Amino acid sequence: MDSNAPSRDATPTTAAPGGGASITVTQATHLLTTFTHFFTVCIHNILYYRGLYPAATFLTSRAYNLPVHQSRHPTVCSWIRDAVDAVRAQIAQGAVERLAVVIYNARGAVMERWMFDVARFPAWRGLPRDGKGKEKAWGREEDDDDEANGDAAAAAAMVGAGSGDEQQPNHQKVNWTNVDEQLRAAVRRLAYVGEKMAPLPEGCTFTLAVELRDEAEAPIGHPQPWVPTQPNLQTASKDQQTPGQDVGGAKTTPLRAVEAGPLFFECWVEEGKDKSEPPLTVSSN
Repeated sequence: MDSNAPSRDATPTTAAPGGGASITVTQATHLLTTFTHFFTVCIHNILYYRGLYPAATFLTSRAYNLPVHQSRHPTVCSWIRDAVDAVRAQIAQGAVERLAVVIYNARGAVMERWMFDVARFPAWRGLPRDGKGKEKAWGREEDDDDEANGDAAAAAAMVGAGSGDEQQPNHQKVNWTNVDEQLRAAVRRLAYVGEKMAPLPEGCTFTLAVELRDEAEAPIGHPQPWVPTQPNLQTASKDQQTPGQDVGGAKTTPLRAVEAGPLFFECWVEEGKDKSEPPLTVSSN
């Protein structure tokens, strides 16, 4: 599913899908907030290093004790924020297999897919929703920018007395310092790869896509933040045995596998077949 582009997404416990260490919902919600902040940082950095917008439209900030780049354009920031909110809702339901930041050229051909495999991210079901479709249990409605700086260490301050974690000896403890170190390394690696890759052609655009699990229901509702992706980017499933022609790309570069306690995901970048093909030229006699 693609995110709609703008015209200018006792103490209860949770476990990783398919089995895994049990953690409290308090810890899981902080992991979710930490990951979505990391994902937001990655999206802005991808746009900067891949040159989708002029460098002058970005400001330099800091995250995970690293310099990072953030778009200053209000519409771009609003679109990314809404898209990540929609992603967060799907992750919380355990519906997401992978996330992708997809870059297209001016003709609509896939140039790159920046992939984040979150299949083993801790998930839970049945959390109450408010009228806006956000999870009340996240305990936040404000923008990511309003948080301390989004780093896992900030979340650690919120996990402690009163959370019930220390009364649950069978639950896995989250080492927030280790989470921060892992995410810092992933952001650094993404920036390095994005900067060293061959430049993209002029006129490229991007979108955010989620690859759903086979058993997950399509996120249909009102408002509708998602639309079905094109057939060439649809993965294999029980209804479609063969993946789309652009799934996997012509070249794959690993970025990093992040493993910090219950938080585990992998990220890589796929370069599309059309990226390596020279543009068509028309000669006249």
